[in-house]
Amino acid sequence: MSRTEDNWFLASSLFGAASAVVITGLLVAKPKDPTFDLVSIDLTSFKFNLPLLDVGLVLTVNITNPNIVPIHYSSSTMSIFYKGALLGSADIKAGSQSAKSSKVLRLPARLNGLQLAHHAASFVADVAKREMVLDAAVDIAGAAKVLWWDHKFVVHVDSHLTVDPLFLDVVEQENKSELDLFVS
Repeated sequence: MSRTEDNWFLASSLFGAASAVVITGLLVAKPKDPTFDLVSIDLTSFKFNLPLLDVGLVLTVNITNPNIVPIHYSSSTMSIFYKGALLGSADIKAGSQSAKSSKVLRLPARLNGLQLAHHAASFVADVAKREMVLDAAVDIAGAAKVLWWDHKFVVHVDSHLTVDPLFLDVVEQENKSELDLFVS
C-alpha cells in the first residue's frame, strides 16, 4: 500500500471507532426518568381559627436519580389536590443530586382547611373508612452537566396517593414521572 492509502485507511479506522464509541455512549447514557416515593407524612401544626383551619405537614420524599450524571434543579411548588380541588402545596428548595443516587427530601406543606370544608361530607366519610385519596403534581426544572454542556430538563411528576387521614400513613401510592430533555 502507498502512504496515501495508509493514511486514508488509518483515518477511516479512527472515524469508525469514534463513531462506534459515540453511538454506544448515546445508547448507554440515554436519560432515564427519576423515581419519587412518598415515605411519610408528619403533622407539624394544626391551627383552628374559626372559620379557618390550616394544617402544616412535612412530606418525606425519596428521590432516585438513575442517570450517570449529577443534576441541579431549581425550587418548585408541588400542588396537592383533594377531589379535584387545590387543597394545598409543598415547597421544594433548589438543590442538586449526585449521579446514580437516592436522596431524602423533607418538604414543608400547607393544607388549606377552607378548601377541605368545601368537601366536608367526603372528608368525614374518608376519615370513617380511614382512606383519603390525594393527587399531587409538580414540574421540576433543572440542568444536567455533560462534559462542558448544561442540558436543561423538566421533570413532570403526577402522584396518586391513598393515605390514612387519622394516622397519616401512606397506604398506597402511584407515581409517574416524565422527563423532557432540551438539547441546546
